[in-house]
Amino acid sequence: MPTDPDTGYDPSLGRKFVFVTGGVMSGLGKGITAASTGRLLSNAGFDVTAVKVDPYLNVDAGTMNPYEHGEVYVLKDGGEVDLDLGNYERFLGTDMTFDHNVTTGKTYQHVIERERAGDYLGKTVQIIPHVTDDIKRRIREAAEGSDVCLIEIGGTVGDIESMPFLEALRQFAHEEDDEDILFTHVTLVPYSKNGEQKTKPTQHSVKELRSIGLQPDVLVGRCEDRLDPETKEKIALFCDVPTDAVFSNPDVEDIYHVPLMVEDEGLDEYVMERLGLADEALPKAERSTEWRELVTRDRDEEIDVALVGKYALEDAYMSIHEALKHAGIQTETEVNVLWVDADETREHHEKRLATADAVVVPGGFGSRGTDGKVEAIRYARENDVPFLGLCLGFQMAVVEHARNVLGLEDAHSAEIDPETPHPVIDLLPEQYETEDMGGTMRLGAHETDIEPDTLAARVYGADSCTERHRHRYEVNPEYIDELEADGLSFSGRADNRMEILEREDHPFFFGTQAHPEFRSRPDRASPPFVALVEAALGSTDTTERNADVRL
Repeated sequence: MPTDPDTGYDPSLGRKFVFVTGGVMSGLGKGITAASTGRLLSNAGFDVTAVKVDPYLNVDAGTMNPYEHGEVYVLKDGGEVDLDLGNYERFLGTDMTFDHNVTTGKTYQHVIERERAGDYLGKTVQIIPHVTDDIKRRIREAAEGSDVCLIEIGGTVGDIESMPFLEALRQFAHEEDDEDILFTHVTLVPYSKNGEQKTKPTQHSVKELRSIGLQPDVLVGRCEDRLDPETKEKIALFCDVPTDAVFSNPDVEDIYHVPLMVEDEGLDEYVMERLGLADEALPKAERSTEWRELVTRDRDEEIDVALVGKYALEDAYMSIHEALKHAGIQTETEVNVLWVDADETREHHEKRLATADAVVVPGGFGSRGTDGKVEAIRYARENDVPFLGLCLGFQMAVVEHARNVLGLEDAHSAEIDPETPHPVIDLLPEQYETEDMGGTMRLGAHETDIEPDTLAARVYGADSCTERHRHRYEVNPEYIDELEADGLSFSGRADNRMEILEREDHPFFFGTQAHPEFRSRPDRASPPFVALVEAALGSTDTTERNADVRL
């Protein structure tokens, strides 16, 4: 390992490193494969963490369009990161930090700042060694304190954007002992028209990887079905790995079943043996089976939940889908999500909304779709449909109450309509002088005080809660007294910030300025989502109740 003080390396950081790369095409499931491996290692008694490398020039994912990159996931420290970090938190049961997401932008920014400060003492600053050294440093520091660190390299082998990171991996392998590092490569194994599993894409992908100087230790084939024995043998022969280092990762109905699938394939045992961890692992009889028991639990009930948003892409609301799934696990309920396009609520989604057992209005930014969200909230309020509003959904519930209950015509959020005569949602006074847009954002975990004897107190079973936030605008303090009339109340507060709202004239109407979906886990479902599902289970038959409802 390097001892040059310029690198800043600490040889004691981290023990074992598993690098996961992908070939043929993006979106194959590298992250789920890595997270599933980590889950199994955790079951065997090891402390596991993860790093996601994103080879884009953005410093973080905060400004990325959900249509291009899925949801922006928020960590407890306020880091805005790739949605794969959410999968790692859910699978591993740990809280990540912003240091666990490495981007090209973050790395280049740091190197350039050091160069401007004169830290390189007149040296010519180059990709090698300065950028690659910074990449290696970040990985080692993120791995500190763990037994195993999983590092997913975003993108596809051969992309020009990934080259500095793959070069850093090559150097990493040179610096570490063989038994402390493992390279896993995930590729596509498609079917031909005659039903044959084709290995050529895998062969070419591995050839590309080897041309960079990286030899995979493990190959994981993504296919509709398990790889045939002859397919594994062919991949092993042409890719120069043992046959028992080739594993199947077939399609499954639920991503939470992937750890069970790769466990059946023996991937965890091979990884532990290859990393010299087999003797330190818990005996099989003593390993945790909680994950298997949770994800295979029977669902005795079934409900439909309408998700009213503006992005017709499941990845844009991944954490909400997962939080509903977690609530379903806890309540033994099959939760079906019905997509309702907030832009087309009246024209195309009226019946879908009217037959739902519950309504969720998620967060978001911008004006598009807000009118449809307000209409969906009005429908849920007037028809006693269980409702959960998240961030912007909370804010639009305030707007809906102001307009349709209090009669404040054209009330709105100042973010969406700066000319509104009633800005019930606005920047707080202390935010007015902040010129940097990012400086007004409220990000990360914040505590909320909860009023006793309220719905919020029953939902959380406590007098406070800590949830992650990602928003800029708040309930306008000038309107609070007026808003808390005719059924609405703010039952959760953080100083002068209104955090939770509810209605005393409704069976279940709950809004939160936070994003509780980001803290939900399969074994620790988010309380507001559990409460929503329980309320939906106790509601009347929606088909009969809403037969004549029109928006």
